[in-house]
Amino acid sequence: MSVLRFALRRLAEMVATLLGASFVIFGAMYLAPGNPASFLLAGRSASPAALRAINAQYHLDAPFAVRYVRWLGRLLHGDFGRSITYRTDVSRLLADRLPATLLLVAMALVLVLVVGLTLGRIGAVRGGVVDATILVTTALAVGTPSFVAAVLLQGLFALRLHWFPAGGTGEGLGQMLWHLTLPAVALALYLIGMLARVGRSAMLDVLGQEHVTVALSRGVPRHKVISRHVFRNALGTVLTTVGLIVSTLLVCTVLVESAFGVGGIGQLLELSITTKDFPTVQAISLIMVGLFMAVNLVVDLLHPLVDPRVAHAPGRSAG
Repeated sequence: MSVLRFALRRLAEMVATLLGASFVIFGAMYLAPGNPASFLLAGRSASPAALRAINAQYHLDAPFAVRYVRWLGRLLHGDFGRSITYRTDVSRLLADRLPATLLLVAMALVLVLVVGLTLGRIGAVRGGVVDATILVTTALAVGTPSFVAAVLLQGLFALRLHWFPAGGTGEGLGQMLWHLTLPAVALALYLIGMLARVGRSAMLDVLGQEHVTVALSRGVPRHKVISRHVFRNALGTVLTTVGLIVSTLLVCTVLVESAFGVGGIGQLLELSITTKDFPTVQAISLIMVGLFMAVNLVVDLLHPLVDPRVAHAPGRSAG
């Protein structure tokens, strides 16, 4: 199957999956206890006429199927509805907050890939005390939840040493990068340990294969064998974990953004769930699902380039 046909098939699968996800996300919000009208009233009593007016304004009085079809139709036109909490268009809220979250996730992903792969490579190649030290360090990183790392980093580097801001996002790209450094480290720490261990294991497996032993016995420099054969072949295994890494980053960003006061969609999602802001929760949830699926598609397309032994065969789908 050609790459183009494979990509088109995967895109069709993405559309079908997003449609199913949209139904689940929309339905789950209305199965939750409470309702948006009670939040809008803020505990005040209201006449039946006032309740009817509120329900009509936010289309809460229509049957479930009608609400879903209307919501889906607006999504196709880029309309995510109106926020119940902020009384403004959800698309405007997302436009204001999404850049901070995307930059935070991108910074954390770069840290995970660079530091994790480097530690995994050093541990597999050097062995001995160096490998043991890396194993202990990565074990500690894996055992540290993101919110715990956020508290520790904030207390040490922001409040005690004053090297970084304790929260916020700042103005302009330069200040955003500075403000998001600690949140990115907190978000990436657990995944750095996980990827380092996965990369180390994959490289050790390749180091024990026959073609590597033969290349070394023929006098090929060890660093060339490591770079051209061992590391590249191990990347195929590492690449399959990228989807899991991105999904974990998207989930954990809610906790990290709240800890550091980052005005991203993670913090917005937490506030919206608390206040029963259904349109905002639905929009953010669907965006996260879409981002995760897009990353999986990119991974599937890149996999044959990293590992030529992998081909786009019929029936193969994203891992």
